[in-house]
Amino acid sequence: MIANKIDESVGVDIEDIGRFRKLDQKNSGVFLKKVYTKNELDYCFWKAVPAQHLAVRFAGKEAVLKALSGLGLSPVDYNTIEIFNNDRGAPQVRFCGHKNFKKLGVKISLSHCRDKALAFVVIKK
Repeated sequence: MIANKIDESVGVDIEDIGRFRKLDQKNSGVFLKKVYTKNELDYCFWKAVPAQHLAVRFAGKEAVLKALSGLGLSPVDYNTIEIFNNDRGAPQVRFCGHKNFKKLGVKISLSHCRDKALAFVVIKK
């Protein structure tokens, strides 16, 4: 018998942007700090429509967690997964405070329209 060694996993998530429209830094601070890093919040609230960017980053974090689960890796807190754009504007994932996860190969694709946000993630050990 050949043992299956899982070394790659995918995660996908879709979010309704309407859920994020009422979030603001003043009245939603506790939730926002539990989910997003300071860099993510600065980026999202700098945009003309913060809800789209908050929703797509939340979808990205959910997709990352699903992919980690598929590899049998323990879950992490939302705010330790940071989604940022590289110099070319492409989304990237950084794990804050998780040395073991920094060795993982993570590919992420994000997309949003007026009312939906989607994220697709592939993680390779």
